[in-house]
This record gives sequence, structure tokens and C-alpha cells, in this order.
Amino acid sequence: MKILPRLLDSSQSVIATCFALVVFFLPVSAQAATPEEVILQKLESAGPSIPVDDIRPSLVESIYEVELKTGEILYSTADGGYIFTGDLYQIAPQGFKNITEERRMAARASEIKNLDASQMVVFPAKGEQKGQITVFTDIDCVYCRKLHKEVTELNDLGITVRYLGFPRAGIGSGSYYSMVSVWCAENQQDAMTQAKQGESVEEKQCENPIADQYRLGQKLGVQGTPAIFLDDGRLLPGYMPAERLATALGLAL
Repeated sequence: MKILPRLLDSSQSVIATCFALVVFFLPVSAQAATPEEVILQKLESAGPSIPVDDIRPSLVESIYEVELKTGEILYSTADGGYIFTGDLYQIAPQGFKNITEERRMAARASEIKNLDASQMVVFPAKGEQKGQITVFTDIDCVYCRKLHKEVTELNDLGITVRYLGFPRAGIGSGSYYSMVSVWCAENQQDAMTQAKQGESVEEKQCENPIADQYRLGQKLGVQGTPAIFLDDGRLLPGYMPAERLATALGLAL
């Protein structure tokens, strides 16, 4: 009479062991998808192609950051059912902390760090370099010209000025071709200064980075010129006097 219970116990043990082995050897595809995978699948099935670059947890529980290849940051619920835009702020003891802008700064700093200085028009600091600014500029921009008048003062303060091209009228515009001529000039610094003074620059064509720099500016959020970037990723939009730029760089005057 006691044999049957023993057989039942034995068979249950075998079944449990087999089930455990099946679960262990299940392919990865059969396991539960991560929230990042779920969100990506939802976005891919939503319709138009969304250029996702990265998906990661945010500081808020069950909310994920979705960074696009364009540099824009979106937010998603863990199930991918809701997407929203806008800056995420943390309420800190010292006030509001813009978490989204910190992410943008980190991304911009990385892009700036990887830039090739040989592709820019550079006005180096005189003596020891104490700081540098990277400026998206337009030849015909009034405030770009105003800033350029202070390049010598910036250089005297130990600040290197690195120019990238950003023709506001777009690729193929008159400003675009003027900038190409500057970049293709034998003396780029002189050509830049002439153009910023409203003087004509000899027309030249060569392999140049203006179109790529224009697209990079769009990715980094440039909406007008001059757009001044610091190495830590901060964006200072518009004209700023030399002394204020030095202060922003933490230089004592």
C-alpha cells in the first residue's frame, strides 16, 4: 500500500527536474523582454521610423530615457505605451535641477571632444591657453561679426576660438558658398576676418566640412548664430562679450 505514494513522489520529482532543465535551456528569445526591448519594439511598430540611438532608465522609477540620433531626448513608460517630451526637472535643496539638460550637455561634450581641429578655422590663444570656445558661425550674421571683432581680445585672455560653419540659410545658399571659400582659402584666418568685415573673399572650391558641420550643429541644438559651446557641453546661444565669456570659462580677469 505504501508503494504507490513512493511512485507518485518519484514521478513528481522527475517531472519537476525535467521542467527545471527545460526552463534553464530555453533560448534567450523565449525569455521575457527587457523594458528597453519592449519600448524599442513599440516604437518600431508605431509607424514612421524613429531614429533611436539609446534607451536607458531615467532617475524616475518606471520611466525610461529614449535618446534619438538627432540628439533629442524623449521619455517612455516601461511598457512603451506612452511617450512624452519636455525637460525632466529634479526638485533639489538648491532649487530645480534640469536632468534633461545635463544629459544634453554630456552628449554635446562628447561630440566636441571628438571634433577634428584641422577641420575648423582656429584663432589660437596667445601664450598659455586657459580655455577655448567652439563657435558655430555664419558669415553674414551681424552678431557673429560683432563677436569676431573681439577674437583678438579673447586670444589675449588666453582663450582659443574655434570656428565651425553653420550657414543659417542652409546648404547650397550664398552664405554656404562664402563659407566654403573661407575654408578653402590659403590663409583661412585672413579670409574669415575679411568675410566678417563684409569684404569679398576669392571664390574657391575644395573638399570641405561645411555641410557636415551644419548637420552637426542641428544635432547639437543650434538654432541661431553665433552658438558658443564650452568643452563641458554648455551652450551659450548668441553674442556674448569677451569678459563675460572669460567669466563663463571660470577665468579670473
